[in-house]
Amino acid sequence: MTHTITRDDRLTGPEPAPAAPPLAPPPKLRRRPALIAVAVASICLGALLAAWAWTSTTNTQEVLAARDTISRGAVITSDDITRVRINADPALAPLPASSYDDVIGQRAALDIGAGSLLTESATTSELLPPDGMSVVGVALSPAQAPGLSLEYGDKVRVVVTPGEGAAPPSGSPPFSDAEVVGTRVDEMTGELVVDLLVPHGDATLLASRVSTGNVALILDSGEK
Repeated sequence: MTHTITRDDRLTGPEPAPAAPPLAPPPKLRRRPALIAVAVASICLGALLAAWAWTSTTNTQEVLAARDTISRGAVITSDDITRVRINADPALAPLPASSYDDVIGQRAALDIGAGSLLTESATTSELLPPDGMSVVGVALSPAQAPGLSLEYGDKVRVVVTPGEGAAPPSGSPPFSDAEVVGTRVDEMTGELVVDLLVPHGDATLLASRVSTGNVALILDSGEK
């Protein structure tokens, strides 16, 4: 049995292919303002830290500072000072580290606290004793020295005391006025050795008095 192609078959033609499914749109990215703000803040903070580090390293200077407390009048040694780096401050005038060798051997013109920066006014090259003056050393046991620590510039009196077994003097005992310019402890005897500044004419008398060991030191004033 043959199929006869009718007019309807010619107009209809073959059955079309099914249409492809529509493409899904790409997901929309959600903006997170908080994360953006954190990122911007981190970038700004990093820039500030970098600028601070650059300024800190380029605006510093190496100066001299005291390792430990240096008493006024003490000779400055290499153990007393060190080099430190600080931020430059126009209000400060510390001695530069290049002055290290010049400062060694000088005397402290005032009490310098541990960690303090050294300035020109803190040191002096004045030699002791000055013209017309002499330095006399006196060794004192704990019973002969005051209980307070002696410092450079203290005004003292060296009083003659009676020897062992001698009767105390009837009047005021003789004494010598002096000024403390140095102290140290004798490691062999444990005695306190005090360097006293006196007028040149009084040095011989004071030396003869202290040589007997029959003296006592009186601290008259703590004012410098």
